[in-house]
Amino acid sequence: MTTASAATPSPAAADDLGGGAGTALAPPSAPSAPSMWRRKPGGWLAVLPLLLFIAVAFGLPALAIAIGAFTTTDDAPGGAQWTTGNLSLSVHGAYFTALMGSVKLSALTALLGVVLGLPLAQAVVTSRFRALREAVLAASGVLANFGGVPLAFAFVATLGNSGELTKLFHLGDHGWSLYTFSGLTLVYLYFLVPLMVLTITPALEGLRVQWREAAQNNGATARQYWLHVALPVLAPSLLGGFVLLFGSAFAAYATAAAMVGSSVPLITLQIADALSGNVLVGQGNVALALSLDMILIAGLVMAVYVPLQRRSARWLR
Repeated sequence: MTTASAATPSPAAADDLGGGAGTALAPPSAPSAPSMWRRKPGGWLAVLPLLLFIAVAFGLPALAIAIGAFTTTDDAPGGAQWTTGNLSLSVHGAYFTALMGSVKLSALTALLGVVLGLPLAQAVVTSRFRALREAVLAASGVLANFGGVPLAFAFVATLGNSGELTKLFHLGDHGWSLYTFSGLTLVYLYFLVPLMVLTITPALEGLRVQWREAAQNNGATARQYWLHVALPVLAPSLLGGFVLLFGSAFAAYATAAAMVGSSVPLITLQIADALSGNVLVGQGNVALALSLDMILIAGLVMAVYVPLQRRSARWLR
């Protein structure tokens, strides 16, 4: 047919286009990533201020900490010199006890924050009252950033030795004390649970209604749906939320310093003591070694958090 012959290129035409006789014409290939970057140099220029800020605000302090952790101070017996003694001291004795205390407190509060925050976030997502949902999310945003001395004072006035609730319910007669590991755990949950609500709510909103309907049509109960469908999909987000809560609790300082002082050993309090000069002569840089330990742990935490978030995003898009 004339139409077919006009639509189909002849072998000669194929030769003219660069292909041999009988060779199919390949579709135009997509531009490679480097060529795309070369065509859009403005992308790098737009990111340059952020990269400079990160280099100055985070890179230089991190470099100073790394150098100081491996050097002695000028008042040391041999003067300023390279050494690994600071790192050795940071993982022994009272310093190691404080490091483990911070890890235990952070892990416990993060786990409790996940367990308590998930059902609360689910109640918010499934609520039919839009005003209630917005109020809870707004309050969570405020409480997640409420800490430091004001939070410590609020709990001391409420649940301290002379706090209102302590006297009203005679909690002291039952062995309650706010200035212990358990009391500090309760205080940390005050801002970790709202943070978990903010973190897990987008993932809960990503659960599709069709998944629940399909499970119900196949005779699954609500418990079976959560065990076999919802929780496996939410697992990366839950683990990512745990990591985020762990990092927030691990880096907290002001609340614990104002409330418990040195009665609960924490790595942040030990760093503050070392920076204030509460160390032996020549061991001033132990604080930098302790800070380096925290950076390494935080780096490991973020190394777990990033791939978990990527895996969760593939399911919830």
